[in-house]
Amino acid sequence: MKAELRNLVTRALEDMGLEGLPAVQIERARDPRHGDYATNIALVGAKAAGMPARDLARRLVEALPDSPLLAGVEIAGPGFVNFRLAADAYLSLVPRILEAGPAFGTSRLGQGRRVQVEFVSANPTGPLHVGHGRGAAYGATVADLLAAVGFDVHREYYVNDAGRQMDILATSVWLRYLELCGEELAFPSNAYRGDYVWDIAAGLHRDHGDAYRHPAAEVFRGVPADGPEGDKEAHIDALIAHTKTVLGEPRYHFVFELALNTLVDDIRDDLERFGVVYDQWYSERALVESGAVNRAIECLREAGHTYLRAGALWFRSTAFGDEKDRVLVRENGQTTYFASDIAYHLDKLERGFERVIDVWGADHHGYVPRVKAALEALGESPDRLDVLLVQFAVLYRGGEKVQMSTRSGEFVTLRQLRKEVGRDAARFFYVMRKCEQHLDFDLDLARSQSADNPVYYVQYAHARIHSVLAQGAEKGLSLEPSPGTTHLERLVEGHEQALLKDLARYPEVVEAAALDHEPHLLCHYLRELANAFHTYYNAHTFLVEDAALRDARIKLILAVAQVLRNGLGLLGVSAPEHM
Repeated sequence: MKAELRNLVTRALEDMGLEGLPAVQIERARDPRHGDYATNIALVGAKAAGMPARDLARRLVEALPDSPLLAGVEIAGPGFVNFRLAADAYLSLVPRILEAGPAFGTSRLGQGRRVQVEFVSANPTGPLHVGHGRGAAYGATVADLLAAVGFDVHREYYVNDAGRQMDILATSVWLRYLELCGEELAFPSNAYRGDYVWDIAAGLHRDHGDAYRHPAAEVFRGVPADGPEGDKEAHIDALIAHTKTVLGEPRYHFVFELALNTLVDDIRDDLERFGVVYDQWYSERALVESGAVNRAIECLREAGHTYLRAGALWFRSTAFGDEKDRVLVRENGQTTYFASDIAYHLDKLERGFERVIDVWGADHHGYVPRVKAALEALGESPDRLDVLLVQFAVLYRGGEKVQMSTRSGEFVTLRQLRKEVGRDAARFFYVMRKCEQHLDFDLDLARSQSADNPVYYVQYAHARIHSVLAQGAEKGLSLEPSPGTTHLERLVEGHEQALLKDLARYPEVVEAAALDHEPHLLCHYLRELANAFHTYYNAHTFLVEDAALRDARIKLILAVAQVLRNGLGLLGVSAPEHM
């Protein structure tokens, strides 16, 4: 409805010969007594039009094309234009929904503009846990919503396959392998300890026996003491260096690649089973090897935005609004993660994306200004980058908080969560709150088959509609809906009128959820639509003897089912026909 009213107003302004006015905005009227929708275009466009707002509103009303949608148009206050819809305006929506099917609610609002959404991008140092799951569900849904309203969306996972954390993982795997070979050693406190490390090490031992075995005493010779008596960071760094020396470059590279590929494959499989598929898996190591990182640093240096201090190369990010300057190259000559991120974001923009959207954990909030500062220093508009911060998901089982630690290996994986509550519940629960709000994930509620479980409640509405169709088929009734708006005038009950108005809101909700990056709006809408249907179901009989009334009601609930199916699909949730 909003789109059609927007088109009517736009056509009227064009017929009036008015150009350069702000974009037409149509909103639902706050007070139903004043109509169904309203626009403030006369208020915001009065200056550009060169006339008082009420005069512009009056001329606009006079120029509006005739439309069967409208029962009345009136001017209110300083220049608002209120629209009252005709009684049958909502009735025409039902055949439109049924004809459009899965396409109902989609639009070309984005006009094919290219947008990249990068999300999850967890270091491949372990399986995805429930915290990563929220970023996965949120990022995937934001991408799908943007695609639904006409943007050309590119989904990307940035694989952090270079740097110290990957070296810690490779060393952890090799040390576990040595233990399987019979070597006795004190496993580093700062190494990765999860069962998955044992699994990778076991695969190495199974396939290669003792071929990679070296005495533990040789590996630990001269290594600084571990914590708490010593320095755990110096301890693990020395072990990494010894591992590379003892194994030699080719053999170390083999262990490194085995650990990396095993975990990347596991992450990819996990996400695909969660309904999350990417267009590209982008390698940080490939970025470094291409020279892109050094080129970005050199661009900053040539522009005069760097300086040397204590042997390190610094970016003068405070000149662009950051709270402090940042290191690009350490005193040992190694580039930082930040330097790689600068090159990566510059590469995104150079690939032609009009906007790039990063979905990060809330603990990365301090990273946003420095990345934007670097883009500005490189001559790019920082406004082309949107960073959406996702708060932590706290898991509860039996009313008690589940503790998690990635390094110690004590965490609930996304795979375990999916097996426990199902993909549908996980996807829905993850996005039913604003991304910046903490999420308490109640496992018991997610598993329950009750009206208190929001995803069950919505899916049950869809299944109930199909149960009505099944009952009709058992009774031998013809439930093939008649064409067009035939018989829909029989929908006069209050519950029916409420459902029609709820259906009309769906395209508006999809648009708002996409443009504002707020999938929870769609979750709330689906719950409201499901509630309206359940109320209708409990109050009225659909398979009545009156064929015309039965046809009208079947059309209405089929439209409800289609919208439920479309909305759940955008959330990555199934719409079962039986429950």
